[in-house]
Amino acid sequence: MAVPFRRTSKTRKNKRRTHYKLSVPGMVRCPQCDAMKLAHRVCKECGYYKGAEVVNND
Repeated sequence: MAVPFRRTSKTRKNKRRTHYKLSVPGMVRCPQCDAMKLAHRVCKECGYYKGAEVVNND
């Protein structure tokens, strides 16, 4: 089995890993209650999705 002659330096390792990062979730404003929510999901605050009440939060 082949083994590297020299170990990979920290700089080279970190350059390779520059694309491993967290992505920001798509947040939009709820048209009903104006709270921030994830896109294409039911609003946690009011329970509405696409203008219809889906979850009753009483």
